[in-house]
Amino acid sequence: MFDVLAFVYENYGCGDACPHPGQMERRLSAQGFDAGEIHDALHWLDGLRFATQGLQGAAGAPDPDDAPAACQVHERTDLAPSPHALRVYLPREQALLGAHGLGYLCFLESTGLLPARLREIVLDRVVAADAGEPLRLQELKIVVLMVHWSSGIEPDALMLDELCDDASDRIAH
Repeated sequence: MFDVLAFVYENYGCGDACPHPGQMERRLSAQGFDAGEIHDALHWLDGLRFATQGLQGAAGAPDPDDAPAACQVHERTDLAPSPHALRVYLPREQALLGAHGLGYLCFLESTGLLPARLREIVLDRVVAADAGEPLRLQELKIVVLMVHWSSGIEPDALMLDELCDDASDRIAH
């Protein structure tokens, strides 16, 4: 399924550019993807579209005390988490993310690149993609990219570089 999602991300500039699901299914099939993977990916994308419904075009003016402008999400202030809030991950979320995934989400949050509202959507989509085993880091990066893509929030260049970088190709010095 993650190969299909990566293909969709690479070939459609934003969530609004995606064709109708029936047409998308034919295009993906023509690219040689398995029918089961296509079905799972389209179902996952439908859930993503629903989860990010109110976020399209929500990038706002820069605020030095908040996340970078590219990652800002307007939330109802009465529902916004306190800056001192602590997110406790459910056992199922911990199992699906694994130690590396939890660390990676913590890194993105601590650098201001993943606001709380988007983090919750990422977690929702991780649970929806439940393969019965922890996601590989590359798969989690695809989920984070797809959440930004669907919400219409352009990640900044450094975040995009981090999300698209495959650390397995690096040579240790």
